[in-house]
Amino acid sequence: MILLTRTVLPVLLLGSLLTGCATHSDGTAPLNQRTWPICSVIGGLVGGGLGAIESGGWAAGGAALGILGGGLICYAQDGDEDGDGVFDRRDRCPDTPANTPVDHRGCPLPQYPASVKPAEPAQSEVITLSDAGNVLFAFNKSDLTPEAKSQLDSLMGKLQDADVVSIKVVGHTDSKGTEAYNQALSERRASSVAEYLINQGLAPSKITSEGKGENQPIADNETEEGRAKNRRVELHINR
Repeated sequence: MILLTRTVLPVLLLGSLLTGCATHSDGTAPLNQRTWPICSVIGGLVGGGLGAIESGGWAAGGAALGILGGGLICYAQDGDEDGDGVFDRRDRCPDTPANTPVDHRGCPLPQYPASVKPAEPAQSEVITLSDAGNVLFAFNKSDLTPEAKSQLDSLMGKLQDADVVSIKVVGHTDSKGTEAYNQALSERRASSVAEYLINQGLAPSKITSEGKGENQPIADNETEEGRAKNRRVELHINR
């Protein structure tokens, strides 16, 4: 019984020492599963020293028990060397960089780019002025009639809103005359409207104009009523 006590006592003392060093709750203890060789060296020194207290013969035996016991004790510990919250025994991805989200195995979680909210489509509005109401232009002319100017003046409040980004003036004609002539006429009429809007105070940088000629009719060109609807100017307002 005395012999057993003398044999086991160094190992018990060594176990208490190493366990105290190796079981910090935050996983930062210097002695843990991954440092078992160091634990064996410490165990050998402590065991040999304790054995030497008894006799020289006990020193060698104590050192041997200390090496074995120290290595086993530290190897049994579960530290967290990389600080990812997963103990080393279960950590399949050691040395994970700090602050990296990991799964239950200690491996980095897939990182996906942050979702980008798609830009809201620009809101647009089309205002159509045509000869179906008051005549906009004299026959084969691009000068605005007083009635056309009055219609445009009534729209200035809307066109001058701060949320209006741009205004495109598009001119259209009926099918009387050649296609080339009608194309040029539609461009002149659209330009005339754009110039009037600028003279009324709209920013030139917001105004563009173009002509579509007779190519986009909205009514039958075989009737006077249809042709009157086709002779029109459109204001495309973008917000």
